[in-house]
Amino acid sequence: MAWDPTQYLKFANERLQPALDLLGRIPAQAPETVVDFGCGAGNLSPMLRARWPHAKLLGVDSSPEMLAKARSDHPGVDFVQADVAEWQPDAPVDVLFSNATLQWLTNHEILLPGLLRHVKPGGWLAIQMPRNFDAPSHTCSVETVEQGPWRDKLLPHLRRRPVWPPADYWRLLQDRVSALSLWETDYIQVLSGENPVAEFTKGTWLKQFLDRLEGEERAAFEADYRARVAKAYPREQDGRTLFPFKRLFILAQI
Repeated sequence: MAWDPTQYLKFANERLQPALDLLGRIPAQAPETVVDFGCGAGNLSPMLRARWPHAKLLGVDSSPEMLAKARSDHPGVDFVQADVAEWQPDAPVDVLFSNATLQWLTNHEILLPGLLRHVKPGGWLAIQMPRNFDAPSHTCSVETVEQGPWRDKLLPHLRRRPVWPPADYWRLLQDRVSALSLWETDYIQVLSGENPVAEFTKGTWLKQFLDRLEGEERAAFEADYRARVAKAYPREQDGRTLFPFKRLFILAQI
């Protein structure tokens, strides 16, 4: 996908809060190397730098559009463009931090043990992934894909539940690490604007479908989805919209 930093950052605060919550749980005191894995536009870089001012900070992402924004906004950080499914560090790192990235990748039973091998003994793997796929924000996209004339084109790309239940990650990881914590948080996001949930997902999950359509078909798909989502998330009396969003956290020490 060709990512759009402007669309993604419309809800920068809501997207950043889970990363900050995860960052606050990492006990590492003075890591030498910290990797922001799937760094996007680099908007977490100042917080990572403030937490560990003496660490070598590296951002890794596959999107040239996002990295252009990151390099422009954060010139003191090293950024590398790479396929995050294939990237490997030159040497194991002290903290490997991944915020809202791994849900895009498949084969977690292979992926996560592989990430553990990129971390030094005593180091930390910290992961946050959305797990909101049973909520209307995401089930509406499934309905739109399945019930429209674009079904055959989009159905092969539909992943209904790309993130596992927490217990499955515990079973995968607990014998491979020295310490492991998993938890979920339901964020009650209070959004403003016209159909803000549709605007939120347009910057992330919905984009994979929109990018595979063109012209009138793309416009019709988006209109169908927006109508479903607007009905599922009506405005409150003050004009704002409540958007509950569940996120899964994994914190493992090697």
